[in-house]
Amino acid sequence: MTDSAPQSAGTASAAPLDPPPSDPPPLKPPPLGPPPLRASTRPLPHSLSRAPAPTLSRPFGDRLPGPTISFGGIGDEAAPDLPGQLDALNELGWHDLELRTVDGRWIAELPLDRVRRIAETLAARGTRVTGLASRIGNWASRITDDFDRDLAELSALAVRAALLGTDRIRVMSYPNAELSEATWRRRALERLTRLAELADRNGLTLLHENCSGWAGTCAERQLDLVTTVDSPALRLLFDAGNGVPHGYDGYSMLREVVDHVAHVHIKDAVGGGHRTEYVLPGEGVARLAESLRFLVDRGWSGGWSLEPHLATRPHHGLAADGTAVSGFVAAGRALGALVETEILPSAAGWRSVPGGLECSAAVSHEQ
Repeated sequence: MTDSAPQSAGTASAAPLDPPPSDPPPLKPPPLGPPPLRASTRPLPHSLSRAPAPTLSRPFGDRLPGPTISFGGIGDEAAPDLPGQLDALNELGWHDLELRTVDGRWIAELPLDRVRRIAETLAARGTRVTGLASRIGNWASRITDDFDRDLAELSALAVRAALLGTDRIRVMSYPNAELSEATWRRRALERLTRLAELADRNGLTLLHENCSGWAGTCAERQLDLVTTVDSPALRLLFDAGNGVPHGYDGYSMLREVVDHVAHVHIKDAVGGGHRTEYVLPGEGVARLAESLRFLVDRGWSGGWSLEPHLATRPHHGLAADGTAVSGFVAAGRALGALVETEILPSAAGWRSVPGGLECSAAVSHEQ
């Protein structure tokens, strides 16, 4: 999530982004376990054939008996290289991969032939891509930075998302640059509106994360964001652990914004602010179990994507080296244990299945 790749990746300098096409190619969302967020009715150009959806040996069929939650993770939290990322998922029995970097390079910067090879490898391994992380509006940017760069990155990601079979792009809402609160809000909303318009033309959905930026740490601002932009191409990504370093109660935030949450990141931490230390899921003070219990009690469907930050923290220039020291597999097992001991015993109708959770019946959203 920086303008430069994590330091331990050891890769060459990033290639320039592809120039944005005059009419960005639309795409259809992949057949995820939960029903897709949205779909484009425009056909995909022959020059951008989407990667075929892998056939997975999973419990989620085309018609779902009730809510489902799939487990996955941000790959570079486990290893810099794609084989290492997939091996970590395989060790956990998971099939969902969220892509941020491969070999230390952001997905938007990878040459298209490299992205095509990645798509072929994922299909062969039975892995689906649940989303792509962008640098748009993140902690390394400022609200006064050149906006054309963000438009170019989103256009580049649209092409790569089509090849990888996903329709979701993670964004943030721009840290301030000594502007007044009113000007910061106006500019952030203007930018997210234009980004959502571009995303909508491409059949994409932007997922705004509660991290850095104008709407990153405040539920009221997140609701202002989705209401003002008012687009099916903008939803929220809830990171269950970000409240600890950023100084707010994540569980309380979730209760206010849950109706707009389409994706979840899993992490836990202790301390706070500059004293933050990341720990295994369930061992911190992020109220992670309460957040996850709240989601299943409401019958929420979607993906829980592991981002433990035990070794990989892009904002600190740290990256996993592919060994067990990354803690990714240990964090995945801790999440499984937390679900079994703290979530499922009180979750009526829910059960653990390979790669996630499923519920046998509809669940009331009145919680």
